Amino acid sequence: MPQNVRAVTRVGVLGTVAGLLLAMTACGSSEQANSAELRLPPRNAGFDYQIGGAYKPPSGVRIVARDRSASPAPGLYNICYVNAFQAQPDAEQEWPADLLLRDADGGVVIDEDWDEALLDIGTAAKRTRIAGRVGEWIDGCADKGFDAVEPDNYDSYTRSDGLLTADDATAFIALLSRQAHARHLAIGQKNTVELAGQRKKAGLDFAVAEECGQYDECGEYAEAFDDRVVDIEYTDSGLRKALSDFGDRLSIVRRDVMVTTPGSKGYVRRTR
Repeated sequence: MPQNVRAVTRVGVLGTVAGLLLAMTACGSSEQANSAELRLPPRNAGFDYQIGGAYKPPSGVRIVARDRSASPAPGLYNICYVNAFQAQPDAEQEWPADLLLRDADGGVVIDEDWDEALLDIGTAAKRTRIAGRVGEWIDGCADKGFDAVEPDNYDSYTRSDGLLTADDATAFIALLSRQAHARHLAIGQKNTVELAGQRKKAGLDFAVAEECGQYDECGEYAEAFDDRVVDIEYTDSGLRKALSDFGDRLSIVRRDVMVTTPGSKGYVRRTR
């Protein structure tokens, strides 16, 4: 936290100001250098969403998203999936008990759709602790050679029964953005169209949208992220809508909801 410094002489004040100006200049140059070294996803490119299991990307794919446990696909733009705002169903016990969001009765708040415990990002201290652990996963993505990171469940506050706020979510993802950028990774906003206008404050570089065609949200993502949007549709109607309205601008794919691998029952991947 910044501290106020009281100078006792005019010379001391001038020296302090000069030093601050130099520090600010150096900091600005460093941030510009880091930003310049980020590799952003191409617009309107072949895309495959493989977070349910890695496999050989189909012909024409230039962008692929995979779980952090997988390796990047050689020669492509690789996005690393990280569950940042909730605990995986089999990993709840791996988190300190006080970092799991709890209701007034002390029960853990659960995302019922995916049976995932929400992480408690409601205070600066807890956000810092959670970001420390997620930051290690981001480091792992960088070490493996991914180009970007996709922190999932940015919208967990909407499932928190009012215990978390949009400001909590934005403050937390800003911590992750700084860590990603420090490792020269771009960082994507996952869903949460209502916060697309906060992208600069949050330090986000592109969007990973699920069903923006189905729900008529692609335009908002496209405007906020200058068409650097990868969209996953889970229905044929959603795919048709997304392609009709934004097929020449965004990177769009139709997948099955469980994002399974080829040969699995229910596997679906289409681009038209």
